Amino acid sequence: MKLDEMTPAEIVRELDKYIIGQDAAKRTVAIALRNRSRRKRLPDAMRDEVSPKNIIMIGPTGVGKTEIARRIAKLANTPFIKVEATKYTEVGYVGRDVESMVRDLMGSAVQMTRRELAELRRTQVEKQVEERLLDLLLPHDKEGKTVSADAHALADATQNTREKFRQFLAEGRFEDREVDLVVHGRSPSQGIELLAGGNLEDIENTIQSLGSIFGGKGKKRRIPIRRAREILMEEETERSLDQEQVIEIAKERVEQMGIIFIDEIDKVAGNKGAHSGPDVSREGVQRDILPIVEGSKVSTKWGMIDTTHILFIAAGAFHVSKPSDLIPELQGRFPLRVELQELTGEDFLRILQEPENAIVKQYVELMRTEDVELVFTADALKRVSEIAYTVNATTENIGARRLYTIMERLLEDISFNASDMAGQRIELDKAYVDDRLSGILGNEDLSRYIL
Repeated sequence: MKLDEMTPAEIVRELDKYIIGQDAAKRTVAIALRNRSRRKRLPDAMRDEVSPKNIIMIGPTGVGKTEIARRIAKLANTPFIKVEATKYTEVGYVGRDVESMVRDLMGSAVQMTRRELAELRRTQVEKQVEERLLDLLLPHDKEGKTVSADAHALADATQNTREKFRQFLAEGRFEDREVDLVVHGRSPSQGIELLAGGNLEDIENTIQSLGSIFGGKGKKRRIPIRRAREILMEEETERSLDQEQVIEIAKERVEQMGIIFIDEIDKVAGNKGAHSGPDVSREGVQRDILPIVEGSKVSTKWGMIDTTHILFIAAGAFHVSKPSDLIPELQGRFPLRVELQELTGEDFLRILQEPENAIVKQYVELMRTEDVELVFTADALKRVSEIAYTVNATTENIGARRLYTIMERLLEDISFNASDMAGQRIELDKAYVDDRLSGILGNEDLSRYIL
């Protein structure tokens, strides 16, 4: 089911499959996403007046902020990108300008649209590629006529041969046979399109692609059929797509349903009362972000993009700073704020087992590839969750990411020797966990650097 067709409850249930707890954040995001589809059903006059309710997610690292964004991206059939606020600089400084996030979003939408339209034309493209492969396999003269003194007789024979070759292609018999194929670089239209981007990254890409733009007639290469099929699929797919239609659809999606997730927003929040140079730069980034969030037109190589109805979700730990340290104008453009809670020992235990991509399930499947059966007892998992919670409480709190460090340390010997343990069943209990980790856990200075 597409994200814009899902109810808030369905979105939350989907997020529950991968993220433990944080119900308030899930509900807020689910409502905001559902309001996107509700807005599409409004009359035109009202639709333009309804602006997205941007969100700030506040919480320590490792509690699910980024994971919520990742899962939304997987659910979404809408343009979505995740960016980090720390990568941007204000105008006049070396670095990425904040408008590039909109260009990245549009680039993502173009690729998404191209894939969808290409899939619709896949059957037609595959037929065209098959005919071109047969042309490569069967000899022709320069005019495309079969070489023969008796043209009619050979035409019939060639047609029969062509049908046999078609069958052999379908059966995969010709995959390793080599043919001569003229390989072309990127089309000039794509290269010239890059020149209109207006930012440093596009200019660099243009310079790199100049050779392929002016490369001329292409280069003949001798390659196997399997590789020729890939190249021809790309060429025929490109030829079948209406580039103007792709851009038009992508632009509509970006402007009406686009989502930008800005992580580490707290890193560009200045500390009030401090007027050092870096804070000025941080405030400059905020002021550059402001017009994009408020709604402005951004120049891209695909044309002007209106950001008025793009949904922005920002996230940050806010350990040193707080949301009120953001400039007031930017605060006002993020009316919804939700706080994510620190993880408890029980949360760690659930994270180990319940999600569809649970850490324990990952390690069990990894060892199964070596024909090793890995079994965790209930008391072992409980002990691992207790250790994760304790280490987070006594050292730096990095949330669920702590589990990866602990599990790697716990299974280091098994992972190293698994290839020599085929056919074995290994059961990990509480005693094994204590034996592997208690020494490190008992030494706070050591655990600070290892766990």
